[in-house]
Amino acid sequence: MTTELSKFSLIYPDAESQSAHYSGESRPNIDMFVLDELGLLEVFSLKNSNLDEFFTTDERVIKHRMDVFEDMLAFPEISVTLNKLIPILTDIMELRRLEADTGETESYLESITEIELYISSIETLNSGLSPIKEQLGSEALRTLAFRISELADSDYYKELNVKLSELTNRVRDIRSVTIGVNLDAQLRPSSAGVLSINPEPFRSGDVIEKILRLNFKDDEYTCIANLVPFNKKQSENQRTALALAFNSAINDVYKQSLRSWKKIVQSYVLENTDFLLNLMPEIEFLVKGTALLRSLRDKGLYLCKPTIPQSDERVFDATELYNPCVALKVDYDIVTNDIQMDADNAMIYVLTGPNRGGKSVITCAIGLSQALMQLGMFVPAKAATISIADAIFTHFPTGADDTIDKGRLGEECARLRDIFEAVTSKSLVLLDESLSSTGSFEASYIAAEVLAGLSRVGCRCLFSTHLHELAAEIDNINARTRADGGCAIDTLVAGIAEGKRSFKIYRQKPDGKSYARDIADKYGLSYENIVSRLVN
Repeated sequence: MTTELSKFSLIYPDAESQSAHYSGESRPNIDMFVLDELGLLEVFSLKNSNLDEFFTTDERVIKHRMDVFEDMLAFPEISVTLNKLIPILTDIMELRRLEADTGETESYLESITEIELYISSIETLNSGLSPIKEQLGSEALRTLAFRISELADSDYYKELNVKLSELTNRVRDIRSVTIGVNLDAQLRPSSAGVLSINPEPFRSGDVIEKILRLNFKDDEYTCIANLVPFNKKQSENQRTALALAFNSAINDVYKQSLRSWKKIVQSYVLENTDFLLNLMPEIEFLVKGTALLRSLRDKGLYLCKPTIPQSDERVFDATELYNPCVALKVDYDIVTNDIQMDADNAMIYVLTGPNRGGKSVITCAIGLSQALMQLGMFVPAKAATISIADAIFTHFPTGADDTIDKGRLGEECARLRDIFEAVTSKSLVLLDESLSSTGSFEASYIAAEVLAGLSRVGCRCLFSTHLHELAAEIDNINARTRADGGCAIDTLVAGIAEGKRSFKIYRQKPDGKSYARDIADKYGLSYENIVSRLVN
């Protein structure tokens, strides 16, 4: 068991995949900045690690984790059990930290406390996982459940619990100590020591107790006189010194028991349960990831295990895709959309439409789905086929006003240049209102160059923009790059009807006048309506 669990992981199928991840070999270029821009950190953030540490390009790891999340969604008691385990492991880590800070490793009380915590962790896991272990489908959770069950049911473990009970009773039942003090010729204390450790507290020996106890003289637990002052008018250092003296005396009394206890700890318990401490970041990732997925499922929203195509394919094909961050914020039914990025349709799309018409929402939805898939989680769609990306690049508005600002334009262009220095055909690029800091002529020209460059790269890309002129140039850009082997670019339009945004995305060529025409009609500002009012 020691060999099997010493490097056990809940989120990696084997030691090789775990080693490849930590060496950076199977980690994509998806950083916290991108996650922040996509909005994922608003609904999924970790306390003890960064979320970007968990991204992977290893298909086996992704499928392994999806199986774990599937079990955790099917059995809520797993999350309940792991949530109970977290504070226990936290206490163990804090206890170790205190021991490391003080350099004190021979504390009988701390040793017992640590083992009590370890046994508590085993009992917590066993009581939560054992009843469902036969129903679990994921290799990781089945392995953990069965190994913990074997450990809890073993004769050695049961004997250990009995031994722990005996040892803890010896300490937990201590209520007082009898101290002997030697005096010199002038009746000054010269030395002191513990005479006995008692299971009963001493009594104060005040006048009332003396009256009530007829056998007072024979009562060894009643004081003849109190030691005054005790714990009063003492400095913090004095109180600490007194406590250390008592603890040291108790440790001396139990020193032999402590040595044998340490051997039990080191030879068995720690070797078989120490691996749990290494699982702390993984447990937090799984519990919080499951909470996110369950909150979406509880709202009646789709979640699916995406199909991962062959490694040389570049696909993002999602049916009834939605943005999970938006879905969790609204009370109304979320609008879903179908998106297809592949060699048969188009790898790159230019999305146009009205402001607040859903362009940014769907742009982020694509990035979020890619990110969740490469965390090994379910995707917010009815069905999806998504290729593994080696990177996600975002180029979103910086928050400045959309005015002609040459300084901001330079910053935008520099960020775009940085993307081209790292992007490959396996990357996902998301551009939202890029180049909005300059006039439409300059923006359309630069954007056309950027799209042509991305076409040559052959990556998947969505360019959400207000530049209707750019959408009109797509045929010319395709003609320019096709001869050089560039991938196809097409257009998407955020729908609007009767002046109202539908938030539906359609694959069609944009009509730059349609939105303006609908708005004019809605407010009676079309030529016909104006003339009609003038006549009347």
